[in-house]
Amino acid sequence: MSNPQQLRYSKEHEWLSGAEDGVSTVGITEHAANALGDVVFVQLPAVGDTVTAGETCGELESTKSVSDLYSPVSGEVVEANQDVVDDPSLVNSAPFEGGWLFKVRVEGEPDDLLSADEYTAFAGS
Repeated sequence: MSNPQQLRYSKEHEWLSGAEDGVSTVGITEHAANALGDVVFVQLPAVGDTVTAGETCGELESTKSVSDLYSPVSGEVVEANQDVVDDPSLVNSAPFEGGWLFKVRVEGEPDDLLSADEYTAFAGS
């Protein structure tokens, strides 16, 4: 499993892209997607919702379990990935590409996110 170097990672297994015009993309890692199994339902925060770093903002349901989705940063949701809502399997098949979950206008600098190498060591993969 390869975690893209340009992303930052949370200990709850979410990833965060670098900000473009203050907006970052959030998804779950391949490690998390594999642990969940086949994702069959995704509940995402709505556009305009405020999310808080480390707090739940949605959920992912798989054939194995239901897991909370945590926001790696605080800010306002500016886009939710409707493709993932319509086809939750994208979370499994393309967690770093088409399986992204939402975009957020980040407030402040996230200070507790891990680099790709740190996350790989943390996840034990």
